[in-house]
Formats: sequence, C-alpha cells, structure tokens
Amino acid sequence: MKIGVLAVQGAAREHILCLKKLGAEVVPVLRPQDLLGLAGIVLPGGESTAQWRLLRGMGLVEPLGKALADGLPVFGTCAGLILLARSITNWPERYFGLLDVTVERNATGRQVDSFEAFVPVAGLGEVPAVFIRAPAIREVGPRVEVLGRYNGEPVLVLEDSRLGGTFHPELTDDLRVHELFLGLCKKEGTWRGLPSTGLGASAG
Repeated sequence: MKIGVLAVQGAAREHILCLKKLGAEVVPVLRPQDLLGLAGIVLPGGESTAQWRLLRGMGLVEPLGKALADGLPVFGTCAGLILLARSITNWPERYFGLLDVTVERNATGRQVDSFEAFVPVAGLGEVPAVFIRAPAIREVGPRVEVLGRYNGEPVLVLEDSRLGGTFHPELTDDLRVHELFLGLCKKEGTWRGLPSTGLGASAG
C-alpha cells in the first residue's frame, strides 16, 4: 500500500517515519505525478498559508483537490486540518473545503503555549497528543464523527475517508492514530485510483 505525504512544508518527515514503521510504502508528494497510485495521503502540520502558496506554485492545488473530492483517503493534522476544513472562523479564505468542520486557526496561542496531553480516542483508548499553535474545531457537520475530545472539545474527527486532527500524533512514539488512518485506506472501494480523475494524462 502506497501512502503519500505532502512534503512542501511542515512535519512531513515525521509522518513518513511513522508510516514506514507500520510497513507502508511512503511517497513524498511534491508534484502532481506523485499522486499516481496512492491509497491515501497525509497533509501534515506546518503553516497553512505557506503550504497553500507552495501548492499553487507547484501546480498541486487542482489535481490534489480533485483526487480528494473523488475519494482519496486523507489525514490532515493541524495545518492539514485547516486545508481540509469547510470554513475558517478567523481567516477570509478557505482552501480545499472538503471536511465538514469549522475551525479557528492558532486557537491555542503562540508556540510557547504548546503542550502535550492524553486524548481518549474511540476504539484506541488514550493516545498521546502534542498541540502546537493548534487550531480548534468549533463546529462539526451532521455526518462528521467525533473520535476524540480534549477538555470536551473535538480534536480528532472523521467524515467518510477524511480524518482530521488538531494535534500532532507524528511527534510521539505512539502509532495508533496512523494505524487508524491506514485502516481507512485499506477499506475496499474507498479509492479507485487516478484514471477516473483524468490526472494520469496531465501528470506525465
């Protein structure tokens, strides 16, 4: 199973290491052709506006957006969640807008306000989580399942094959959240490949 990790900016390396430990073949995604043959993709934490600018410059916004809209399983953490969110309370622009949540950017404050905690996750028990300038999920749509909460607030959500978290599981030694994502990617019929998106012809 081949999993992509968006590698334009942010914590791509850490996600790659976690996925490799779980036996996945991992591809850093930097060009449209890197999307070919993926079973899923991770959008890592970092800086959402910088990531979006780089995605545009590399010609990835349209092909990645189309692949996600067509059902490519995705796991967005922190900035990656912001890229996926339907709306952002404190930013005028939305990005892919494919996960039915409303988020607030940098809701936990500055870098110095970062913290670690244990988050109870449905089916997994308590998992360690690192919050760094984390967004907050302010609203969830009717089809969104809240898998994990911290202080009563949603921090890990799932809609179909779109998983989003406000924290950084890749900065811990616990691989259970990544394993959960790989389970989504393995589900039969979640993703039928890129030929249906028309990317195959343009990626060469």
